[in-house]
Amino acid sequence: MFREWKRIFSIPNFYVTLLVIPPIIFLFYGFIYQKQFAKELPMAVWDEDHSAISGTLTDMMEQNENIRFTQTVFSNAEIEKLMKEGKIFGAVHFPKNLESDVKKNHQTNITLYTNGAYLVPAKMIYKGAAEIIIKGGLAVVLEKAEKQGMPADRANALVQPIKLNTTVLYNPDFNYQIYLTPGLITVGLQMALIVASVLILNLEFKRNTIDEVLKISKSSSKIIVGKTLAHLCIAWVLFALVAWLVFPLYDLGKPKTDFNFFILYTLMALACIGIGMALSAISNNLLFVTDVALFFTSPAFVFSGFTFPRWAMPWYDQFYAAIMPYTHFLDGFIKLYFMELPISYAVPEIMKLLLFIGITFPVTLFFYQKKINQYIKISSH
Repeated sequence: MFREWKRIFSIPNFYVTLLVIPPIIFLFYGFIYQKQFAKELPMAVWDEDHSAISGTLTDMMEQNENIRFTQTVFSNAEIEKLMKEGKIFGAVHFPKNLESDVKKNHQTNITLYTNGAYLVPAKMIYKGAAEIIIKGGLAVVLEKAEKQGMPADRANALVQPIKLNTTVLYNPDFNYQIYLTPGLITVGLQMALIVASVLILNLEFKRNTIDEVLKISKSSSKIIVGKTLAHLCIAWVLFALVAWLVFPLYDLGKPKTDFNFFILYTLMALACIGIGMALSAISNNLLFVTDVALFFTSPAFVFSGFTFPRWAMPWYDQFYAAIMPYTHFLDGFIKLYFMELPISYAVPEIMKLLLFIGITFPVTLFFYQKKINQYIKISSH
């Protein structure tokens, strides 16, 4: 274990992957979403009515924190052109005779344009504008009913007989930093741990230092345990960096969840180390196993279900997600960190991570002992 620590701090492959790149990347992840909310998205207004109603609705939308009118347009073609140039994310069109149709009790259509190529801004613009347009329509009906002599409370009940109250839990403000930063950081941890772990065993042969290891012990179990403990300690250093520096720096710290987070993270770290060492024990080709590790870990964020539900994915994508430790870590992390639930809620995820550990380490021991025996046999000749 002490020998492995020395290697981690002296070999660039290890200390760059585990101790240099992760802190920089984690700080950048938090910095990207420092604004926390995507506000004042640029929009265009196309007003063919120029009436009091269209003006009022425009002013009301301008007050919404998601919307900022930056352009005035006069056709569909202008809207498309501005969207293609990236100058606006949406637009609203008030048709001719809007006010007169409303006064005559004729239905009129207001058109809201959004750019579906930018999914999140499109949804935010729709949410902000749709609420205002719906409220504006209800206000017009309510005003008419009151002018006809109907009491205000009765008119309000008639216009809106069912009122919807919404309660958003765990991230009520839809804060990007709260939502994305912890997920990106933890998937980065998986990648760093697995990529470093594929080097643990093969690098001994690559650097011709295997004889140093065999002088300490010829037992694969002792070698694997010592190396695992050394890398687990480094994984704990990364945990301390994330939980006690990066998260608090961006107001993401939740001290009450630290212990549960630590338990779940430790199991993920062991699972990652186990996968990396198993690959390293099976194949002698260092470049190949590194490529496999990168290929295996790179799409983890997409397949984990963090941004798109796994149940909606094809079965083969669900299978791919299931063979990555991060998927099960994330399910537990959402429960323990985001929802601040007791650790008992994450028992299914803990069992799956233990299964990774229970499979990968015996595989590593078996194949690495074969390598050692073969090397000793060749050396003795």
